[in-house]
Amino acid sequence: MPLTEYLAKLKGKRISVIGLGVSNMPLIRLMLEAGIPVVARDRKEPDLFGHKMVDLKLKGMELRLGAGYLSALDEDIIFRTPGLSPNTPELLAAKERGSQITSEMEVFFQLCPCPIVGITGSDGKTTTTSIIAEILKSAGHTVHMGGNIGTPLLASLPNISPEHYAVLELSSFQLMTIRKSPQISVVTNITPNHLDYHRDMKEYIAAKKNIFLHQAPSDLLILNMDNEITRSFKACAPGKVRYFSLCSRPDMGFYLRGDNICLIERGMETPLVKISRIALRGMHNIENFMAAFAAVYDIVGPRICRRVAESFSGVEHRLEKVREIVGITFYNDSIASTPARTMAGLRAFDQRVILIAGGYDKNIPYDELGPVIRDKVKLLVLTGQTAQKIKSAVMEACDGVKCPEIIYEPDFEIAVLAAAARAMPGDIVLLSPASASFDRFRDFAERGKFFKDIVSRL
Repeated sequence: MPLTEYLAKLKGKRISVIGLGVSNMPLIRLMLEAGIPVVARDRKEPDLFGHKMVDLKLKGMELRLGAGYLSALDEDIIFRTPGLSPNTPELLAAKERGSQITSEMEVFFQLCPCPIVGITGSDGKTTTTSIIAEILKSAGHTVHMGGNIGTPLLASLPNISPEHYAVLELSSFQLMTIRKSPQISVVTNITPNHLDYHRDMKEYIAAKKNIFLHQAPSDLLILNMDNEITRSFKACAPGKVRYFSLCSRPDMGFYLRGDNICLIERGMETPLVKISRIALRGMHNIENFMAAFAAVYDIVGPRICRRVAESFSGVEHRLEKVREIVGITFYNDSIASTPARTMAGLRAFDQRVILIAGGYDKNIPYDELGPVIRDKVKLLVLTGQTAQKIKSAVMEACDGVKCPEIIYEPDFEIAVLAAAARAMPGDIVLLSPASASFDRFRDFAERGKFFKDIVSRL
């Protein structure tokens, strides 16, 4: 269905959009420009928006802001922001009264004319999404990258043709209510995450499964063979399954043999690229490349996969080298919002590092992080809500073994400056928080940019 036809069907309906963030503002403008009035709701207080909303109000937008932003939620169609759980009582009550609850991403899935490649997982999805988009672009395809990263794509539908590709990073928040799956779906891994949002781990896993449960038999699912949860997904996959693995040789897919990433297909093994030639450091990035290769290999073939692997320099805020000062190297790994991703980042270095960690508490366990910090960190600088949890995990792991020195600085900037002050020539200072950013920042990108700004002023 073309976007114009969809918008025409909205005319005469009462529309509510919850959340005035990056993903929903293009949606609001799209509907206002089509002459569709919108009730826009956001829990932020009016003074935080300043004069930004004046033009939209003149075009027919009604604002409901602040503490009572969900009151009288009874519009015909309600667009939910991903950050608002569908289990929210006001949403459940509105649905019970007959409101249709949807989202910008659900409508995009409904209207997108081209094949969709969807990537989800607890860790690695941003880098994997970016690699897939880069490989497809290098092969000459037109790619629209969005979802949980990049630009919201609904307003871009008039520029998307059937021969293009949409490459989407999809969070569990976005997937919870989606009832259509991408033609190519990738699950990088599943570990405890976002348990401040989801009722429990079971709900979190169920949300992730939506990325493939609605696939057709001809569609493709890429799974991490080394992760027990993702490995089990094959049993309920409607389409074809291809694995990737660092540790095992799958019947079909990509695996690591010595220095080579190899393809296993119909019993034949084909070396694709040497990991020593891959530009990104860390075995977690080898996994990301294998996942990406598995997703696009049928479309682009080995030569372009190899070329991108040898040239792709990475994603901002993911083990990003920021600066070297008097022999001290600073790395920005702000996107590492889980213990698993920080563990992967620490293992990417051959020496003990100075680690800056801590942030918003997502109610996830830190037990496994403790031993890795014990073995890979010389000085641990903690900050944020999760500081005590991380410290406890490290102390538990150090029972009878020498611990790294641990210091606590509640102010983020002072924590970074303290880490820099203690560093000596040859040291690595790594920001890898193992925690979300929401205790002090809008998102991981804002946190990473602030870190880089501090380092640039040293």
